[in-house]
Amino acid sequence: MFAVIWDHIHLRSPDPDATANWLHEMLGGEIIRHPGRIDVRLGGASVFIAKVEPGDGVNEAPTTPYQGLDHFGLTVKDIDAVAAELKAKGVAFTTEPTTIRPGVRICFIRGPQGISIELLERDKKYA
Repeated sequence: MFAVIWDHIHLRSPDPDATANWLHEMLGGEIIRHPGRIDVRLGGASVFIAKVEPGDGVNEAPTTPYQGLDHFGLTVKDIDAVAAELKAKGVAFTTEPTTIRPGVRICFIRGPQGISIELLERDKKYA
């Protein structure tokens, strides 16, 4: 079998700068500007943000949950403290921090254009 390595996540946004700024301000992503595009380095992955123009044939974002790519997940330490910090910044939560099984706590936040983002904390003994 061949090996694969994550390269990027590709988002589409009517306002790439606002999306990049949200990922930077809320989640600590590093904004990287290139001619004609903007990327964010987030949790070891590159997030490419493409501009959506009216009439370019891009569909509206679906409402979660739905079939296909539903969300992306980011590991954090001390999820309750992270959730409190994000709430203070005005981030919308679709699922409050909760324990889904021993040693795993998760929550879901709503990002720009309705992107669903899971934050999770894993106890090392259950990893």
